Amino acid sequence: MGARTRVRRAVAAGVVLLALTACGSQLDPATVAKAGGQGGGTTTGTTGTSGDTGLPAGEAPAAGDVPAAGEAPAAGTGGDAGAPAAGATGGAASGGGKSKGKGSPTGEAKAGSCDGFKNQTGITDSAITLANVSDISGPVPGIFESAQQATRAYVEYFNSQNTVCGRKLSLVNLDSRADAGADQQAYVKACSDAFAAVGSMSAFDSGGAATANACGIPDLRSTIVNPERQACKTCFGTYSIRTNLISDPAAKWLAAKYPDAVKNAAFLYINAGAAPVNAKSLAAGFEKAAGWSAKYVQGIDVAEFNFAPYVQQMKDKGIRAVIYYGPYQNTVKLQQAMQQQGFKPDFYLQDPTIYDKRYIQQAGAVAEGTYVFSPNDLFENKANAEIQLYLSWLQQVKPGAIPNYYGLFAWSATRLFVEKAIALGGKLTRASLVDAIRATTAWTGNGAHTAMNLSTGATPPCLKMLQFSGGQWSQVSSGTYLCGNVVDSGVGG
Repeated sequence: MGARTRVRRAVAAGVVLLALTACGSQLDPATVAKAGGQGGGTTTGTTGTSGDTGLPAGEAPAAGDVPAAGEAPAAGTGGDAGAPAAGATGGAASGGGKSKGKGSPTGEAKAGSCDGFKNQTGITDSAITLANVSDISGPVPGIFESAQQATRAYVEYFNSQNTVCGRKLSLVNLDSRADAGADQQAYVKACSDAFAAVGSMSAFDSGGAATANACGIPDLRSTIVNPERQACKTCFGTYSIRTNLISDPAAKWLAAKYPDAVKNAAFLYINAGAAPVNAKSLAAGFEKAAGWSAKYVQGIDVAEFNFAPYVQQMKDKGIRAVIYYGPYQNTVKLQQAMQQQGFKPDFYLQDPTIYDKRYIQQAGAVAEGTYVFSPNDLFENKANAEIQLYLSWLQQVKPGAIPNYYGLFAWSATRLFVEKAIALGGKLTRASLVDAIRATTAWTGNGAHTAMNLSTGATPPCLKMLQFSGGQWSQVSSGTYLCGNVVDSGVGG
């Protein structure tokens, strides 16, 4: 294999992984083609939800975009949900700060005594340095800038009102460039310069796994997409998921509503990256959990633009339920092909990669009735104070930024760091923080998402069913979350 071919395949693998795993589903086929995406990849990960950079295509974040520690965002640049009053800065040097309570930057954590607090790697008399390592440049520039935006947003929120034993938070953004080697290099720097890594998001997070584990840095990520990172003892995905573990509420909810359709289901996916194993695991899990019958499990090549043959296969096989894994642009192409051929299944389901306003803009009428399952609350839920707090501060640090799941879970990861650091007080060390995180079995990010067991990193058993209807997304399942069991599909474990 020539060097040019290896590079081309590596780029294709990176782009595809971004589209398929918990790693950015915003890629349009033209972008894939321009990146050399004619081939597949062999990288693996776990399936998550949509990513959004908040940047025009190709726009990288400006140098020096992160303000100095303690610098509050300009007043009046965002919403007012939970935003501090003008001039609200500082915080007590002992007890962790002045603002307390569930909606505060420190949450309901009981502040530990600051007696015995020691400066150490990444901690000085005035600041605690955090690193965020995310894919910013690479095949899709800015693909995970949302994780850095959200981490910065929470840091600014905290610094506007509080300290950790007299120290503000300082954020260093590092670029993993959608490359395992770059991720590893970034974690070498994070290990030497930062106390912890927070809110990171990379398609190739396997690269820095061994480095993070060896230096003992607490690595509180937005989510983890590769098995190597899952094996890291100091690394945690705030959205915890494992490929072989499938939660059953969506399968059971749809089986109850469409008992005949689930006996004739199709599971389609982009035929590269982590999508094949995830789609096959989901199909096996749904069969095991709720008696589904996967009559058609089929990959579609990355460079394929003609979805008509796959639609014809579904018509020929009597398919009545369609489940798809892939970027939202390809979702639109599939749904348009279904419409053109007069194929209308009883329902269409996808993971939350399509919970994105750009999908709606492109899909138009074919989006009507589409279902997704989601681990987090809707951004439209004005009653969820934490969601609105995230949206408000996101706009303060990046006016016009689009909220997404990577950002929400990066925000949640930063809150997790703050609450545990405040509680530890003078006992704060890398090791004690890792122990505190590992003892966390039901983290909800102050109600932003379903409970995550950070101790095991297992897929959560609860989710919401959402549907796009009448021009908007809404929750169609009952209660706050549907909860059930997690089944081992036997695929990808």
